[in-house]
Amino acid sequence: MSDSIKLNYKITDEDFTRAGEASGDVKKRLRQMGCSPEVIRKVAIAMYEGEINMVIHAEGGEIDVEITPEEIDMVLKDKGPGIPDIEKAMQAGYSTAPDNVRALGFGAGMGLPNMKKYSDEMHIDTVVGEGTTVSMKVYQQ
Repeated sequence: MSDSIKLNYKITDEDFTRAGEASGDVKKRLRQMGCSPEVIRKVAIAMYEGEINMVIHAEGGEIDVEITPEEIDMVLKDKGPGIPDIEKAMQAGYSTAPDNVRALGFGAGMGLPNMKKYSDEMHIDTVVGEGTTVSMKVYQQ
């Protein structure tokens, strides 16, 4: 792998049929580039969880991914309601997903905890009423 590769994905709110397409595409590209299975797994899980959160909670948004020989950077940005209590939202099992989303098998409250678990670095910047940006890194070394 030589230069960086930049990818951009638009995420549509409440579109559960397409949820996971962006993370699936990144997973496929990383595999084609010969990245390690562990790196691919971490990126795919962290990004999928973020993508699902955007579909459920954030009225969609945008994901930018940059792949370099050193790391994979993922920036998930939305204009949703924001996260009023990040500490609470980071607790495994805590969920604000509505019942109709839970009936589809989503909203178990593992999104943010899994994003943190499967990324090497994660930062959340959120403003209630304006939106949230989650930045994650997975190192290749």
